[in-house]
Amino acid sequence: MKIIFGSIVADGRGKIAGHVYSKNRAGAYTRTKVTPVNLSSPDQVNVRARFAEAAQAWRGLEESERLAWIAAVNDYKKTDIFGSVKVPSGFSLYVRLNAQLAAIGVAAISTPPLPTSVSVFATLTGFTADSDANITGTVSPGTIPAAESVIVRATAPVSAGKSFVKSEFRQIGVLTTLVAGAVDISAMYAAKFGGAAAVGSKIFVEFIHVNETTGQTSQAQQVSMVVEAA
Repeated sequence: MKIIFGSIVADGRGKIAGHVYSKNRAGAYTRTKVTPVNLSSPDQVNVRARFAEAAQAWRGLEESERLAWIAAVNDYKKTDIFGSVKVPSGFSLYVRLNAQLAAIGVAAISTPPLPTSVSVFATLTGFTADSDANITGTVSPGTIPAAESVIVRATAPVSAGKSFVKSEFRQIGVLTTLVAGAVDISAMYAAKFGGAAAVGSKIFVEFIHVNETTGQTSQAQQVSMVVEAA
């Protein structure tokens, strides 16, 4: 839990007991903490395995390589939600970047890379989903830059009244190329969740660019669609 104290409490982020404190466009809010029923789904096991593999690889590095990662952490400092500067440890930096590379099927790196910019889509438009789980849309720019891949994550169909999803996302595939900005994730969605969705339910999809050289990622870009009849 992160707190900024004012006369009492000015702002807060994180979890206390059964509640989550955060902020959106409407201001600060509190919601009930939801714990997924299945903490050992295949997707969760795969994610944990990627981090465990990277952690094991850290122990196998030469001491000079570990020291290089430790020396590189100031290049990756960032500002948190309260404006405070946070610097990762050499270990966490190594594990994070290599776990992100593993997510797109790229081999681990042992030398810390210099930070570089990571692309995002300028627009995501016209996304639709139907009851046969056909999910299409258009993005711009219409191509994915060289040396980048895009992780595609999605949810199973949820209630149309739902506006917040987080733990429900699952990686369903990776995009490496686009043709004129056309995105069709129907096949990868069906492979993960099946080829049908109830009319009137909602599907969330997000895209995350990954630099194939550094393992750095962009912010997730999210769209949602109410399922229409096929």
